[in-house]
Amino acid sequence: MKTIAVLTSGGDSPGMNAAVRAVVRTGLGKGMKVMGVMRGYTGLINGDIFQMERYNVADIIQRGGTVLRTSRCDEFMTPEGQQKAASILKAFHVDGLIVIGGDGSFRGCLALEKLGVKTIGVPGTIDNDLPYTDYTIGFDTAVNTVLEAINKIRDTATSHERVSVIEVMGRRCGDIALHAGIAGGAESIIVPEVGYNVDDICRSILEGKRRGKLHDLIVIAEGAGGTSELVKTIREVTGVETRATILGYTQRGGSPTCRDNMLACRMGYKAVELLAEGKSKRLVGIRHNDIVDIDTEEAMAMSRVFDKELYKIAEALA
Repeated sequence: MKTIAVLTSGGDSPGMNAAVRAVVRTGLGKGMKVMGVMRGYTGLINGDIFQMERYNVADIIQRGGTVLRTSRCDEFMTPEGQQKAASILKAFHVDGLIVIGGDGSFRGCLALEKLGVKTIGVPGTIDNDLPYTDYTIGFDTAVNTVLEAINKIRDTATSHERVSVIEVMGRRCGDIALHAGIAGGAESIIVPEVGYNVDDICRSILEGKRRGKLHDLIVIAEGAGGTSELVKTIREVTGVETRATILGYTQRGGSPTCRDNMLACRMGYKAVELLAEGKSKRLVGIRHNDIVDIDTEEAMAMSRVFDKELYKIAEALA
């Protein structure tokens, strides 16, 4: 394995830079040439590739986002685009490609594998929606960003004696809402994996008001849908002023937490180790705090299991 390349793809997440840094420095330490691909699969198709040295990854570990930039590439979803990408890697004499991203990015890994490209995937997404790994790079930072917002919104909600509905990201996965909601003391947590009854929520708000409760905090995952309708119904049924806050892309930014940077460093190192051992078509993950790797097809075929026990804890503490 003489030359490897690294790219970041899909939605950015805090810790991606730490993973890129780990890949570059580990590869150089093994005597490899390391190439950086700009703007994900789009840059790969366009041949936007450059050789990386240690100075290219200096002072990036504390930065959010990705210095390699990222994008979503429709052209790469076609057989022609995939063949072009494989040809570009061959032209640059790349022996193995490390892809940092989510499920869509890993499907790209499988497409390239079929064309003879050796690939290793590293999970970089705030959603924590990949079933083969306990945590993904960026999830912890996103949860802490949401928790900070919850604490601030609670202050103003108490002052105005209102209900605050906070919508968080996560696509079809409710992990951000669940973890931040528990840590932030939310009265209700709404996730796509579990249904909810708006009448129960309204009754809880009214019962709390009779006990002298000054505010209510509801965290809803974007995949659960209907935030504006929920706010409207609560306002009409309870008569309590209700406001929605959609946190949006603030959850993707900011300096990574220690946990995310440690995870990124360990995973980036592991990815290079796997290529150096001649392995490919593997995804790096973490289980019970151990860094593991699993066949990409096997990992992508797994069904995600929602943590019902954690949700029960949320209900008990509400």
